[in-house]
Amino acid sequence: MTTPPPKNVRWTLLGVMLAMLLGMLDNNVVGTAMPTIVRDLGGLEHISWVVTAYTLATAVSTPVWGKLGDLYSRKHVFLASVALFLLASLFAGAAHSMAQLIEFRALQGIGAGGLAAGAFALIGILVPPRERGRYQGMTASVMALGVVGGPLVGGLVTGHLGWRWAFYVNLPLGIVALVWVQLMLRLPAQPRKARPRIDWAGTAVLAATIGAAVLAATWAGTTYAWTSWRILALGAVAVLGTAVFVAVERRVAEPLLPPRVFTGHRNFPLGIGLLAATGVVMFGSALYLPLFQQTVQGATATSSGLLLLPLMIPVVIASNIAGKVMSRTGRYKVFPVLGTLLLTIGTVALATMDTGTSRQVAGCWMALVGLGLGFTLQMATTLAQNSVELRDMGAAMAATNLFRTLGGSVGVAVFGSLFTRAVPGTAKGEAYRHAVAAGTRHIYLTTAAVCAVAFVLALLVREVPLRGGPGTGNKNAGNKNRAQTTQPVTRLATESPADR
Repeated sequence: MTTPPPKNVRWTLLGVMLAMLLGMLDNNVVGTAMPTIVRDLGGLEHISWVVTAYTLATAVSTPVWGKLGDLYSRKHVFLASVALFLLASLFAGAAHSMAQLIEFRALQGIGAGGLAAGAFALIGILVPPRERGRYQGMTASVMALGVVGGPLVGGLVTGHLGWRWAFYVNLPLGIVALVWVQLMLRLPAQPRKARPRIDWAGTAVLAATIGAAVLAATWAGTTYAWTSWRILALGAVAVLGTAVFVAVERRVAEPLLPPRVFTGHRNFPLGIGLLAATGVVMFGSALYLPLFQQTVQGATATSSGLLLLPLMIPVVIASNIAGKVMSRTGRYKVFPVLGTLLLTIGTVALATMDTGTSRQVAGCWMALVGLGLGFTLQMATTLAQNSVELRDMGAAMAATNLFRTLGGSVGVAVFGSLFTRAVPGTAKGEAYRHAVAAGTRHIYLTTAAVCAVAFVLALLVREVPLRGGPGTGNKNAGNKNRAQTTQPVTRLATESPADR
């Protein structure tokens, strides 16, 4: 059972979002700093692993953090993930080799899994879906601050203090978030199980499955041929692991990812599919657009952060528009449909960039992608939150973040393969500029194909009333609906078997 949003919910949410901002800032700060890191530590061939190690660890740990929050204390589990993230940031800033940096980025990723899963689960508990549009401006602003501020902070810090401060900058913000959440966050009493059980078998199988998938995507076409026995074996492990994981989850008492979350309503798997696509766009853009701007367009580390503003500012604008319309009308399907269409058009346009593309033209194409992300990202999350029972909110939000992160992780791994093939290590000068432009073109053509699939998924979304909306009809009906916002919802309003 939950309670209506408290009067100070905005202040409470601000603390949660500050912690969530850590993970969002980090990827974008590091993306802008990567060219400088490579010049200092070397290891250009391992550049994608700085992101892949982080996202892989995030993907594996996210459902574990989410389930721990459902079984124990969501607040304490969330605070533990923040503390781990800060410790790993300190270690990453002190790294003296690319190998060390990748190891500490993996540790950061474990903490980030709890940041993402915990933050969205807490938002889902504190605010019902229909009311969430009122607070979506906050969420969008914080997310945009992470995406916009990340490149800006990354550029300024890297240019003036050195790349190590791209990690150290997490510490002051993280400490404020820890204190804020500890003092301000008050949750309804959480039902406790007499003897909660951790699904260790499911965790191990999921880790092996995700690891095999990401390694296959990373090595295929670069380290090993696509048809080599190693890549085929990793693909087989990923497929077999998925089947074993589903079998395990159906039998254990406390499944890591309860099957009922995926089978309760068809909107949930559609929502996580949309989030996986946005993960591909976000992670790929954060890593490779700054590299294109600095290498091909001659931007400095600082100015490349500013040049990403055409991508990031539309995210805030579109998210606020979508949130306000959703709160007033309860309608939301149009936004992921429009958003994925804009993403497809924008990524196709970015795939046309070459050494002669001006910054202004590139900015126009980035703005299309930004609008698409703004219309899609928050709506897909709300879609997923509205499709599950409150008792499974932690696991459900962990699943959404898992697939968004996994989409980004596999996407970046594939992009690294495409980019490495297009940019030979012997290329220098003008040849290197043309090679980087070609690699970027391959990346965005692949991204466009993913966005086109996401557009089809958006068309399949079933628009059902959002939980927690105002009642309709007579006064008694309105009171009944308002009362229902405090109860776990086991079935969506006006839902028929065909809708599920």
